Amino acid sequence: MAPARVRVPASPMRQTWRRFARHRLAVASACLLAILMLGVILGPLLWRVRIDDIDFAATLQGPSAAHPFGTDDLGQDLLARMIYGGRISLAVGFAAMLVATLVGIVVGSVAGMSRRLVDPALMWVTDLFLSLPQLPLLLLIIYLFRDRLKALFGVEGGIFVMIVAVIGGLRWMPVARLVRAQFLSLREKEFVEAARALGASRWEQVVGHILPNALGPVIVASTIEVSAAIIAESTLSFLGLGFPPDIPTWGRILFDAKDHLDVAPHWALFAGAAIFLTVLSINFIGDGLRDALDPRRIG
Repeated sequence: MAPARVRVPASPMRQTWRRFARHRLAVASACLLAILMLGVILGPLLWRVRIDDIDFAATLQGPSAAHPFGTDDLGQDLLARMIYGGRISLAVGFAAMLVATLVGIVVGSVAGMSRRLVDPALMWVTDLFLSLPQLPLLLLIIYLFRDRLKALFGVEGGIFVMIVAVIGGLRWMPVARLVRAQFLSLREKEFVEAARALGASRWEQVVGHILPNALGPVIVASTIEVSAAIIAESTLSFLGLGFPPDIPTWGRILFDAKDHLDVAPHWALFAGAAIFLTVLSINFIGDGLRDALDPRRIG
């Protein structure tokens, strides 16, 4: 008789991918997000129309072969402006997510590993930031520091740094509370007790044992932060307080289109659809990652 085949168990990474692949909406959303990102990154190589080319003979035209997304009130090509603005909107979203995630991990891990005064103090600060009204605070900070950052980093760079810092600095609290809860649970587990008994320092316990096991929920929360940052940037640009008018982010395009909705609805439609599809796809990816990184799921 032939010897029975021994089934080698799949690696944790492969099991995670299998669970994610079962979530069809998450897979479709990942493909859609990849298409959007490739479009804004590689778009200028395929569509070489300048974003500031003005053609008064083609103002407020609908989609056509010459202008697939139509034109605005100055005859500027909306497809070129959507591609340019998409890079800024997505960059703001992911950069603000990194800021919020890093600050949240640091605050949450320090609070989770502390036992006396540090943990209550950090949670008091976290609750304080959670109680602050975010939009009025965003507007106040922008009014106070916009000119200084423009002088330091230039117009576009200064606004980018300011928006990323402000949005990321006001979105770290949910991540911090989540990381703290994970640390409070994991630091009493047997593998951490074993590492502590073998002489591992507190830093080694955090980096080598606790933090890697707490990253699953943090990754899921980070996807939500991306969509929240994109919406926040679009809101600021729509209010005219984000990037200047000559830098066409998706929110700025919506702001410019609001007075022409009756004669040129395409102007707002494409920018609004881009924001909607990006945020929706990121949320579905977060749902898929939540299921894939859940250790209670088998297979």
